[in-house]
Amino acid sequence: MIAVLSDTHSTDGHDLRGRALDAVREADTVVHAGDFTTESALEAFYDASEQLFAVHGNADEPAVSDRLPEARTLDAAGLTVAVTHRQRGGTTGLAFFGRERGADLVVSGHTHQPSVTETEDVTLLNPGSHADPRGNPAAHAELHPEDGGVRGEIRDRSGDVLREFRVEGR
Repeated sequence: MIAVLSDTHSTDGHDLRGRALDAVREADTVVHAGDFTTESALEAFYDASEQLFAVHGNADEPAVSDRLPEARTLDAAGLTVAVTHRQRGGTTGLAFFGRERGADLVVSGHTHQPSVTETEDVTLLNPGSHADPRGNPAAHAELHPEDGGVRGEIRDRSGDVLREFRVEGR
């Protein structure tokens, strides 16, 4: 399983609770779309996860942003996944970012609002924020490899599924 998170905004740790904590501990891979805020939050994610792929966000202190790229692309579960914290141009900008990288899935954060958007070429996933939801449900995403793609779920802190989706690999 791949756990997908963003926007931790913590000063002292990963602030994982409930299903988000279980997902990170169970996941083979954790993807984080930035805004850990502090180095202690980033280190807590490294300690809690088996394999972490992360980017920095706009609220990360220099000790975090100096260690992480602004964007990255990885292969996971038969998908090409492009990760960024935010991209100017909204949905269009994110879709273009994904197309440039040959991605099947683009993971982003910044808005704290969990969402899945299907575009012509790529699926856009914002897992929301597990720790600082700002009026949205505290959320994260889980991706389960299945038949050449992934079955995805956005889940709230209690583990309830807020949205289901599927992403096919190329």
